[in-house]
Amino acid sequence: MELGHVPIWKWINKIPGGLMLVPLFLGVLFNTFAPEALNIGAFTTALFRNGAMPLIAVLLFCSGAQISVKQAGMSVYKGTVMMGSKIILGTGFGVLFASVFGPETALLGITPLALISALGNNNGGLYTALAAKYGDKSDVGAIAMLSSTDGPFFEMMLMGAVGVAAIPGMVLFATILPIIIGMILGNLDYKIRDFLKPGMTISIFFFAFPLGAGLSLRTLIITGAPGILLALLALFTGVVTYFLFKLLVPRKHRRTGASGAAVGTTAGNAIATPAAIAAVDPSWLPFAEQATAQVATSILVTALLCPLLVDFLYKWEEKRGLINTDVPPAEAIE
Repeated sequence: MELGHVPIWKWINKIPGGLMLVPLFLGVLFNTFAPEALNIGAFTTALFRNGAMPLIAVLLFCSGAQISVKQAGMSVYKGTVMMGSKIILGTGFGVLFASVFGPETALLGITPLALISALGNNNGGLYTALAAKYGDKSDVGAIAMLSSTDGPFFEMMLMGAVGVAAIPGMVLFATILPIIIGMILGNLDYKIRDFLKPGMTISIFFFAFPLGAGLSLRTLIITGAPGILLALLALFTGVVTYFLFKLLVPRKHRRTGASGAAVGTTAGNAIATPAAIAAVDPSWLPFAEQATAQVATSILVTALLCPLLVDFLYKWEEKRGLINTDVPPAEAIE
């Protein structure tokens, strides 16, 4: 007896960013109500509890393979615009606040360490999913630059500039190396590029669940209003980047400005940044736990709200005829 067809994939794709959000939210629910179900060991725990980081690395590798040297220029330029906006608006603001008022002074309940950790990066998997849906190929390729904000490198670099922490240069190199290797292979052999392309979809879908399994709905209660406010500040960096993207990227090279708003998130691995900074400089250790909880809330809330923001801006442009149809959309990920 053949089972009837259930259009799960169709339902997922009706949700903005659903490719990542649906499994992410399922992970949050499991970790909230049945956390031990993911700790039974072997391959189950390896995939559904601990699989986020290697799968994100797979995403970066496969994304790098899709970057054509002929198209890399615009991808790098777009990525630089968005990355610069996030670092200046986010990390720069947090470091400036900490240097002026000290690490113990909170902004409306948000610790400076949380500001530094949450605002200067973005959720690369969600950005890729949104850029693939709404933007063009060079928007998707911009992940090569944006991914360099993952991890604590820029946070520590700016903190080090004001005498707060050392600069771990190897962290940045280790972050971008999978992208470089993928890009080299993809340009040497287009068949490798084609082979790795489905890996973007597969890795996004699979890493979202263990990423969610590191969060909990209780986090919203624990951190309260400051954590949600931090998420809104991260979302605001996306709004500002949207306008900068439209201002600095020539219209003939962009299909829509909505891709710029797709950086209005907090990276999933930013949850480890407070502890990493505290490990380098123990003077930040008393603030690490509270900052981690606030960052976790920002990860969850921005992952839910940013797709809605990007969808709204795209439809706003579409209604006003602002979509540049001369720039072909990114190939649909099927």
